[in-house]
Amino acid sequence: QVQLVESGGGVVQAGGSLRLSCVASGRTMSPYAMAWFRQAPGKEREFVAAIGWGGGEMSRSDSVKGRFTISRDNAKNTVYLSMNSLQPEDTAVYFCAAGCRFCGALRTRAQYNDWGQGTQVTVSS
Repeated sequence: QVQLVESGGGVVQAGGSLRLSCVASGRTMSPYAMAWFRQAPGKEREFVAAIGWGGGEMSRSDSVKGRFTISRDNAKNTVYLSMNSLQPEDTAVYFCAAGCRFCGALRTRAQYNDWGQGTQVTVSS
């Protein structure tokens, strides 16, 4: 089983940027699909972005397209989420997740088996 630890969250003004990191330990991350989800207060956890095991396939939700970018550095066992033009509606706890081996950019929560504890992102207006 892999352990995932997110970092990089914080408070930022609308229009600002943040970069989240997720470090995996316990096994190598390289063969696994990885993703970011988020959960706002009182709402369901929702898909944000995913990256396939090889790094060539990526997917993002419509709400973050053009603003957020997912990337991975397998040598560092780390996946990133670069967030630009942040808006108050982006406020949520952001979770990193690991999916199946040799899988693509999966978008469904049920397809991910291992989760981090989350990092809070707050965007003020």
